[in-house]
Amino acid sequence: MSGNNIDNVARGARAVRLARDFRWPGGRHVAVVFNVAYEAWSDGKPPGIGPMGNPLPSGAFESNALSWGSYGSERGIERLLDVLARTKIRASVMTSGVLAQRFPEIVRKIAKAGHEIVAHSWAQDVIPSTLTPEEVRADILKTSDILADVVGARPRGWISPRGMAAADSARFLLEAGFAWQGDAFDDDRPYLQMFENKNKIIAIPLTMEINDLPHAMRFGRSPRAFIELFDDLLGHSRKNKNEAVMIDVTAHAHVYGRPNGAWAYEEIAKKTKKLMDVWIATRQEIADHVLKVTR
Repeated sequence: MSGNNIDNVARGARAVRLARDFRWPGGRHVAVVFNVAYEAWSDGKPPGIGPMGNPLPSGAFESNALSWGSYGSERGIERLLDVLARTKIRASVMTSGVLAQRFPEIVRKIAKAGHEIVAHSWAQDVIPSTLTPEEVRADILKTSDILADVVGARPRGWISPRGMAAADSARFLLEAGFAWQGDAFDDDRPYLQMFENKNKIIAIPLTMEINDLPHAMRFGRSPRAFIELFDDLLGHSRKNKNEAVMIDVTAHAHVYGRPNGAWAYEEIAKKTKKLMDVWIATRQEIADHVLKVTR
């Protein structure tokens, strides 16, 4: 391990980084995580973006965005679960607490299939960086409690909506028993966030290069370009023997859960599955490996 720096996001934490000689299991240099974002908004709250894009008059309700965002729970999650079943890949599924309330049978199905349930705040409009410390702690507990009630086990990992942590999020997550959190974007490898009394939580950065939401909604690129970006990134990463990196492949149920994008997610899954020098892991498996090698 290297570094002993004050963490630039988490109050009271030191960031202890993994050195360049860190490797994934089997001496591999590349780990790929397949993520699914299974998200929803609070009752009556629409997403901040929708497929039309043109601005509305001030105060107009975004019914288009609300309907578009609801696709994930109506159709998209089932399609992505089918992709993962066909390719025999276990994913990390970022799950809004409100979906465990609205669709408990689907959340149970995700867990029963062997996928990791990642706590993703109560809803997409509940963003920790906009809350008071008391509200942040309450959201963590409320979200954790309902996911535990539905699947029978408390989630061990957390990613906030938009990765927008509050200053005390990591400490509150540690206190609540979480092993890792993904509100980090400042590394290619996980790292330790160390608090007083040697307490630690693992930060597992959410890499954004292969993420359907900015890819399609911000930049307007095609599903075929999604595959090409992955091919380029993976190819160069496999050739680089100087360091270990992780690559996230992220599909939102309401974006690439649709037919035009799900096929691209499946193509990436099928080709990755064939590579023996790439470790396909859930985020919890990554956390377990980091704990093992840093003891």
